[in-house]
Amino acid sequence: MPRVLITRPLADATPLRARLEQMGISTLNAPMLQINNLQGPPLKLDNVQGFLLTSANGVRALAGRTERRDIAVYAVGDATAGAARHAGFTHVLSAEGDVDDLARLVVESSEPAAGTLLHAAGSVTVGDLTGALTAAGFMVRREMLYEAVPVASLPSDVLKAMKDDSLDGVIVYSPRTARQFETLVSTAGLKSALARLSLFALSRNVSEAATMAWGQRIIAGHPDQESLLHAVQTWYY
Repeated sequence: MPRVLITRPLADATPLRARLEQMGISTLNAPMLQINNLQGPPLKLDNVQGFLLTSANGVRALAGRTERRDIAVYAVGDATAGAARHAGFTHVLSAEGDVDDLARLVVESSEPAAGTLLHAAGSVTVGDLTGALTAAGFMVRREMLYEAVPVASLPSDVLKAMKDDSLDGVIVYSPRTARQFETLVSTAGLKSALARLSLFALSRNVSEAATMAWGQRIIAGHPDQESLLHAVQTWYY
């Protein structure tokens, strides 16, 4: 049975692990980032026409800072959209892609005059969503609602699996995660082990952020979770 490493935060890794194991793929977990929601008063939402959500972490952080569920949600992809629906948001649209697709979705689905867009953001963001939407005439308010803190080391079971060649691949969703994983691998003195592993990357940007020598690089046909899972399943079966 193939064995892959999931590098997502625990809240996202749990359902992903279930999906992979249904495919007959064994998993290990090694979150590269610890997600800490930032505490604060309820958000002021006067004149906010919609929420911009670029991750499920943003959904969870936003849900903790407002009871409003009737404001439109523009989600970067289906996994984020699913998390928003699970949190009770009633009007959710998915861009089914990356932040560029999200900007296009907003431009096609709303009007600048309808109000401000609130981006439920983390301490680090990818792409220039605010710039793209501002150029289209929208007013964007970025609220940092959570921080993603890099972990200090790889778990002992992951180190063991890399040393004894019982790990086959690594699933990576973001450029930051790719860089952090390679940093921890280098610190552990296991760079050579990457040559025996397959990198499953959500997008080309993710793959390019991983600069070390991997055995294979498999990039999802589209930057969403379903495409990435399809790539993993196709590679092994």
